[in-house]
Parts: sequence; structure tokens; C-alpha cells
Amino acid sequence: MDTVSVNQFRDNLKTLVEQAVSRHEPLKVTRRAGEAFVVLSAEDWEREQETLHVLQSKSLMQQIADSLETHAQGQGYKPTDEQMNEITGI
Repeated sequence: MDTVSVNQFRDNLKTLVEQAVSRHEPLKVTRRAGEAFVVLSAEDWEREQETLHVLQSKSLMQQIADSLETHAQGQGYKPTDEQMNEITGI
């Protein structure tokens, strides 16, 4: 994560926000007399919130664990070649 001072952030606001959004990378802004803050796109923030929701849900995590175990045993879903081509766009 890149870090800039609040003065640098203020002076280059448009460019730095555009970089955070287009690169999908958060930007840490440090303040001399206070706590730092992070700038990231709304899309990235929403994705992080969804991930946290899944990680905090015991039932969803159990479903994932069960699916991984089933897959490891070779009992998982196996699409046909035609379905794979449709999925991958080939």
C-alpha cells in the first residue's frame, strides 16, 4: 500500500484518487497530528465487506469447507467440455 502525507494528498487529490480507483489499491494518508486514513474505491470497499461477511458466517464457511472436501475427493461438479467453453468464453 502506498503512503502519502495529507499535504501531498491535498495537493494531488484528483490524481491520487484516480490511481486508487483504477489500480484497485488502497492509499494510506498520514496526518502529522492524528491517525492515518485509507482511500479506496467504493467497489473495492464493497468487495471487502462481502468477503468479511462470508468469513464471519460460520454456515457459509462450513459450506465452503464441505465443498472443498467434496472436490478433493473427486466428487465435485465436473462440467462438460461444452460447458467449460461457455464458462471460459472459448
